[in-house]
Amino acid sequence: MLADKDRIFTNIYGFESAGLKAAQARGVWSGTKEIMAKGQDWIIEEVKKSDLRGRGGAGFPTGMKWSFMPKESKDGRPNYLVINADESEPGTCKDRDIIRHEPHRLIEGALLASYAMRAHACYIYIRGEFMREAEALQNAIEEAYEAKLVGKNACGSGWDFDIYVHRGAGAYICGEETALLNSLEGKKGQPRNKPPFPAGAGLYACPTTVNNVETIAVVPEITKRGASWFASFGREKNRGTKLFCISGHVNTPCNVEEAMSVPLKEIIEKHGGGVRGGWDNLLAVIPGGSSTRLLPKSICDDVLMDFDALREQNSGLGTAAIIVMDKSTDIVYAIARLARFYWHESCGQCTPCREGTGWMYRIMQRMVRGEARLDEIDMLLDIGHQIEGHSICAHGDASAWPIQGLINHFRPELERRINEYRKKLVA
Repeated sequence: MLADKDRIFTNIYGFESAGLKAAQARGVWSGTKEIMAKGQDWIIEEVKKSDLRGRGGAGFPTGMKWSFMPKESKDGRPNYLVINADESEPGTCKDRDIIRHEPHRLIEGALLASYAMRAHACYIYIRGEFMREAEALQNAIEEAYEAKLVGKNACGSGWDFDIYVHRGAGAYICGEETALLNSLEGKKGQPRNKPPFPAGAGLYACPTTVNNVETIAVVPEITKRGASWFASFGREKNRGTKLFCISGHVNTPCNVEEAMSVPLKEIIEKHGGGVRGGWDNLLAVIPGGSSTRLLPKSICDDVLMDFDALREQNSGLGTAAIIVMDKSTDIVYAIARLARFYWHESCGQCTPCREGTGWMYRIMQRMVRGEARLDEIDMLLDIGHQIEGHSICAHGDASAWPIQGLINHFRPELERRINEYRKKLVA
């Protein structure tokens, strides 16, 4: 288990105040000016050495992403940092707790990241439903301005830095970075074709980097404690600590910070209080938020919680939102419910996603009742493959993966329902 001294988010449960004085007592905003004095390139190199990968789902190396930003503007365009606080993935609730209880850690990270990427402005795009979180964040920003930690000559570093909160309107698709940028500009929240990528033409057609809340919030500790400290946790290419969201059929649902590559069983048993009814009562786990393929108990016994281990099992770490389902779960209905979510949240821009998500949901409704045909199981897989990889953003993939996981591991249950329904008709 991760030792308390190695935890980054020491107030994630909100036992102490989220205000500036309490945050400073926990080490936030300590030595920020000295870190900035080491230079912009030093910060980027330190993040590269730490092997930090994006905590929003895709897992792209953060330092590499930052290095794509231009160091000098040849045409007068400014650089921007945009922080994705839209957090709409079902099962995921880590960023809201960072914003609610550790806002100054995020703001300090935003300053260091913006400085490293030569950005004088940062926008935090927060999910519209996060009313109290947005208030807590705005209060913390005002405290930081008053203390001259941000604004003109931020932290006495000579760097001018402004930070703004923008409230979204509750669209899941705006968690995709280019749809977020469109929404931030006042346009319809629909993904953009790439290229150009945001680092070339992002917000207002200016060089932009979009990062997740947790990704930015861990940067100050990496620069203060050193890249080697952060990289000492987890396996190669899966380094650092991570916030895991444990929900579903466990005795103590929670958010917890643990080292990467921790065994799934260990994190459920030690932090989630174990599966309701014991480990043998486990049916399946969705390991990384609702868009990742579920894993049956046989895989959950030994799998590690990191990007590569879960990819080897044809799933993914995603946002590390662990959704536990015991044997009381109607697994077909559960996945049908997710299919409805992805159908409802499709922005409608791409034909495969717009039409395919509804088609899959309608078949899944009949699968729940057993009214489908046996050949429709393979038809579902085929529809998913027609959507996957054929839409502008990853929403198409996300809509197909839960159903693929169900069929890969629980095909006998689908067949049983269909056969039983047929027997009733004959009788």
